Amino acid sequence: MATSAGRTDGRADDALRPLTFVPGYLRFAEGSVLVEAGYTKVICAATVDDKVPPFLKGKGSGWITAEYSLLPRSTSERTPREAAAGKIGGRTHEIQRLIGRSLRSVVDLRALGERTIWLDCDVIQADGGTRTTAINGAFVAMCLALSQLREKGTLRGWPVIDWLAATSVGIVADHIMLDLCYEEDAKAQVDMNVVMTGEGKYVELQGTAEGVPFSRADLDRLLALAASGIERITAAQRQVLASSAVPSFGRRPSAPKAGGSV
Repeated sequence: MATSAGRTDGRADDALRPLTFVPGYLRFAEGSVLVEAGYTKVICAATVDDKVPPFLKGKGSGWITAEYSLLPRSTSERTPREAAAGKIGGRTHEIQRLIGRSLRSVVDLRALGERTIWLDCDVIQADGGTRTTAINGAFVAMCLALSQLREKGTLRGWPVIDWLAATSVGIVADHIMLDLCYEEDAKAQVDMNVVMTGEGKYVELQGTAEGVPFSRADLDRLLALAASGIERITAAQRQVLASSAVPSFGRRPSAPKAGGSV
């Protein structure tokens, strides 16, 4: 696709924002990463807890769950802490559940054993795509934490069965675009979040028309564009995990394609 004059940063319509992972970002977490997608920055930390929720006790299965938050000045205007209000908002609940079930979809929970992996995803700067960026970082943080357990010999086997990544796509000013920033998302005619495995299977599709309904042909083009972006994200995840004690698993992702910056 040609460069779209309507894109804030001059990217091609099929280009990702610059994507970086900084592993081991936190000193004390079993696994951690700072993930940046353009101006969006999320700290993801994985904690290993040697117990499971009551509904799993004695069943020989583990659990993976997530918490998500926006720091007050991660946004253009101060976002009050939800703790100050005494309750978690509906959006936060929805994103936390999305992250948790996305990660569980690619993990053999019985191989994990009776332990819980907590993923804390804290947005320190938000410019669109915070939930998809959090999923991408949480997957890396989880693998780093599990590699520690593997080195200690406390795992029954490697529990991660496939890669996992997410991105956004949308229709903005009649252009189908990949990896929307906030300004693009705010004026999108269609906004969609896509979570996929390395095998190309869908974990979650969240798509909405913000006015005029979109066609099946548009949907097919959006999904194809999302898949191409997710392949590049997965390649970047693989690269950052290559230096850690993470065994080979799942389908090897394709090399980054021309037109997408990672």
